[in-house]
Amino acid sequence: MTVYRIGIDIGGTFTDLAAVDETGRVIIAKSSSTPADPSEGLLHGLTALAAELGVERAELLAQTERIVHGTTVATNALLEGKGASVALLTTDGHRDVIEMREGMKDDRYNVRMAPPTPLVPRSRRIAVRERMRYDGTVATPLTAESITEAVEAAAALGVEAIAVCYLHSYRNAAHEAETGRALAAALPDTYVSLSSDVLPQIKEYERVWTTVVNAYVGPVLSSYLSRLSGKLLDAGYQGEVMIMHSHGGVATIADSSRLAAGAVLSGPAGGIAAATHAAKLLGEPDLITFDMGGTSTDIALLQGGAAQLTGEKQVGIAKVSLPTLDIHTLGAGGGSLARVAGSILHVGPESAGATPGPACYGRGGTQATVTDANVVLGFLDASNFLGGRMALDTAAAEAAVAAIGDQLGTSTIEAAEGISKVVNTTMAEGIRIVSVRRGLDPRRFTLVSFGGAAGLHVTEVARLLEIKRVVVPNVASVLSAWGMLATDLRYELVRSHVGEASSTTADGLRELLGRMAEEGLARLTGFTGEIEVRHALDMRYGEQIYEITVAVDDVDLAAPDLMEQMVARFHRRHDELYAYHAPGQEVVIVNARTTVVGKLPELRAEPLAGRGGESAAVSSRRVYLGEWREVPVHRLDALAPGTQIEGAAIFDSPTTSVLIRDNERATVTAHGWLDIELD
Repeated sequence: MTVYRIGIDIGGTFTDLAAVDETGRVIIAKSSSTPADPSEGLLHGLTALAAELGVERAELLAQTERIVHGTTVATNALLEGKGASVALLTTDGHRDVIEMREGMKDDRYNVRMAPPTPLVPRSRRIAVRERMRYDGTVATPLTAESITEAVEAAAALGVEAIAVCYLHSYRNAAHEAETGRALAAALPDTYVSLSSDVLPQIKEYERVWTTVVNAYVGPVLSSYLSRLSGKLLDAGYQGEVMIMHSHGGVATIADSSRLAAGAVLSGPAGGIAAATHAAKLLGEPDLITFDMGGTSTDIALLQGGAAQLTGEKQVGIAKVSLPTLDIHTLGAGGGSLARVAGSILHVGPESAGATPGPACYGRGGTQATVTDANVVLGFLDASNFLGGRMALDTAAAEAAVAAIGDQLGTSTIEAAEGISKVVNTTMAEGIRIVSVRRGLDPRRFTLVSFGGAAGLHVTEVARLLEIKRVVVPNVASVLSAWGMLATDLRYELVRSHVGEASSTTADGLRELLGRMAEEGLARLTGFTGEIEVRHALDMRYGEQIYEITVAVDDVDLAAPDLMEQMVARFHRRHDELYAYHAPGQEVVIVNARTTVVGKLPELRAEPLAGRGGESAAVSSRRVYLGEWREVPVHRLDALAPGTQIEGAAIFDSPTTSVLIRDNERATVTAHGWLDIELD
């Protein structure tokens, strides 16, 4: 019996699915997302995936050993303001931390800028009489009377979730733990989020915001995951569902419900996991990922085959300080709306989404989108969209784009070309943000294209950046879903240890890292696969206020000169990032970090035998490339490895299209990917 693993990525417009069997063969499917209840679109997608295999859905699920799911439920709840009602219990005198924002504004020179509305209004912030000192000793005891008053005040508010963030609880969590037990006993149906569980590290503002975000999205995500589990069980699935997390690993439903803030960038993280796997297959460690979907474009940078993690992520008005893949998101996708303001053409960030979608979808949309422009330009086969499962309304697309042309005083085709150029420029600028602004030259990177809309734009974006190599995987339209199958179980732990390196003993550091490793390993109790433990330190010079993370995986923790090695490693890393270091200055260790990874079976490369046999075009299409031209159309999934095709040409598959232009050359790799060279 064939055994499958299935990756599922729910986006704003489409739900992507990829099934992989034990040989590495990939089967993909797409279905329209259902924003009101994402699980419905997921089940429709599983039905479509089963149809691709010629079996019933129940039969496919019976043969599936693992489902990995990336979800935007937490993201959307946060961005759209549709999370739970939250109360905040915090140390007396500190209930305004969430609103003070470290005294900073998003636009510091805008004197008229209104402050953002916090997720917890002041009327739901409850001051509790207790206090820990910075060293973890008790300054003000938490009495039974204080707990009772706090619990009763929270209960009277009738909220769905409660966040608890006491001063210096990262040093001593006793008061938070006691409060958590009292809340669980008195309000068993209320979601409780303790900062000492969510983010036990220094910096009060980041800790309170992350804890509140966890409480805000926790009930929504928990409810969705519970509902999804029940529906999958009813549909015949007996295995475990793993949830993609923002750090690039996966966790169980139980852990994901507890640490819901860790899933706020769940979907885009799958694309980075895919790119990391692609880097191994390509033998190319330096990549820029370009994931253009229906609603947004996600961009990230891989150096040495590894993605960068950040502990400072802004999502809407919220700050989430959990370890997160460093992904830059733009409001630019196939569904991005075009508009004219002051005779200037703008594209995005507003999107038509899945409903009503672009005008060409025929679901009631009337505003022009990037997809409508591509239809007008002839880039998409209107009669064979999504492999023939959906016909596009060319007349509706032309009418929508013509309205933009009328406002600009140009023709319909010029308006369509303008929409394409504007969105390409926006996406190229996003790539500059993750590369040039960090001192890196994008020209030495390979651009990896994925997402259903990326193939029609990627080479033009590359040209704007003078990038000479573009790679388009054959599963590009569902690469995030496919990449989720290349992930591992992963737990991130952090503990604050503020102290000068010179006064920190090697034995003390070894003991701290050892305790963190034991805690992480305990979360993998029962896991029978290979386990990997990694350590890192957040360090800074004594006069600085921001730290950098220094990996210490290859340092011998038993070495007698452990601390000297750590300091030397910090100096080197500081020099790599900022082109200088100061060996005479005192170095401070702020946080210790431990990552515990449970290695899941590796995602195999798709088998080479039997892949493709065609090299000639199967048809042609009339497209606008500065002028109307007839260009050859190839079937992406039928091309023979080694085939070279000169542009201009189009490559069609059931879920995406790729366009190469003049002076561009595509070579089909052994796995059926397009390796495109730009002159």
